[in-house]
Amino acid sequence: MALSPVRLSESRWLTLAYFGGLLIVCYAPLLYGLARQWTTADDMGHGILVPPIAAWIAWRQRTELAAIEPEPNYWGLVLVIWGGIQVVLSTLAAQLFLARTAFLFSLTGAVLFLGGTRVLRTLAFPLFLLIFMFPIPAIVYARVTLPLQIFASTIAEAVLNALRVPVLRDGNILELANQRLSVVEACSGIRSLLSLAFLALVYGYFFDSKTWMRWLLLAATVPIAIAANAARVTLMGLIGEYRTDLVQGFMHAAEAWVMFMLALGLLIAFHQFVNQCEKIIRPSF
Repeated sequence: MALSPVRLSESRWLTLAYFGGLLIVCYAPLLYGLARQWTTADDMGHGILVPPIAAWIAWRQRTELAAIEPEPNYWGLVLVIWGGIQVVLSTLAAQLFLARTAFLFSLTGAVLFLGGTRVLRTLAFPLFLLIFMFPIPAIVYARVTLPLQIFASTIAEAVLNALRVPVLRDGNILELANQRLSVVEACSGIRSLLSLAFLALVYGYFFDSKTWMRWLLLAATVPIAIAANAARVTLMGLIGEYRTDLVQGFMHAAEAWVMFMLALGLLIAFHQFVNQCEKIIRPSF
């Protein structure tokens, strides 16, 4: 007796849920450590939002997925096996980033193996979002943060001098009359860049149907986050000239949140600007 389309669709989701549960069990120790980092590391606070949002986006596509006839692809099984080998070798070599990302390889492989290329293409965006679960590799983080620290302190020095605030810069340290401002790794802007990039993709998904717009918003987060961080350092220098207590402790953290919200506002404004430009340009073609 043939199964009804509804029963068949339910069967597919149950199969995916079953294999997804197996993967979570297999990678549980690594995923547990990752979840702990989301709650303790300031630059990974957004990580806790990534899995539920990606899962919700995948669930929103259930009607489209139900209409696709599964065509299992055995290259997916190769990816699952590759992920297993990667996690073993990475754990032995103490490469935490590679060990954790092996989960994403295995998950992608499971989708490809069970559903085929069309299912994988449909779920490509939520799977891509899962990249933001993982912290930047330490070697990349070390190479990126110092140039960003120097850039932020250089911009702050130029703006403060333009405002006739005496300042002397030594690398990433700003010497002002009433304070010494050190642009440490936490102030490099890399933290806000990760969170802003994730929010840019999610915002683009829900508020714009154009695929190219999502990638444009993602690219725009780089200059916006860097500019916002440089503005934050400059603001701290200006405020510190009058009230040094306002650039320490709680107020220091509050200023970071304010500048992040400003960066998010700039991203939304950029999106509206691009849409207006598109409306003006499109009739001419």
